[in-house]
Amino acid sequence: MKELILGGARSGKSALALQRAITSGKAVTFVATATADDNEMAARIARHQAERPAHWALIEEPIALADVLLQHDAPQHCLLVDCLTLWISNLMNDRALFDEQKKLLLEVLPQISGHLILVSNEVGLGITPLGEVSRRFVDDAGRLHQELATLCDEVTFIAAGLPLTLKHSPVATKVPTEKYSEP
Repeated sequence: MKELILGGARSGKSALALQRAITSGKAVTFVATATADDNEMAARIARHQAERPAHWALIEEPIALADVLLQHDAPQHCLLVDCLTLWISNLMNDRALFDEQKKLLLEVLPQISGHLILVSNEVGLGITPLGEVSRRFVDDAGRLHQELATLCDEVTFIAAGLPLTLKHSPVATKVPTEKYSEP
């Protein structure tokens, strides 16, 4: 099963992804794409680490996401990628690298045999950004989300901690009914 969870900053998307990984009943590997380029980001990373179960495996990969997914995929395994927005940010300064890595990710997704949960910020709901780089980022994220949504079994949008199912496949598992919260 492949899931895409979209939402704004502090919407509850990471908490929902954690809950879905926990309820998958599978061994979980958390794939982190963030890099600690400043103190504030280092603090965010530390907070997210503290929120995850200690027994989960962790892979920190800011660029080669498709390679990591292929290497760690297994039918009885859950891979949780948080988040694609930061992954795109890591690739923004090299257009050729972004195009290559995006192509690889889209090619790898149909091959994944385990449970895959992808988390990303939906950044295209506001006004059109003024700067070229910001507009390109919003466009790249939006296009990627559309392509991923076609490949995923389940797509969920979350706002104010409330999930809205946008796409549900009969193969997909049910949305957990337990209460989840974002610390």
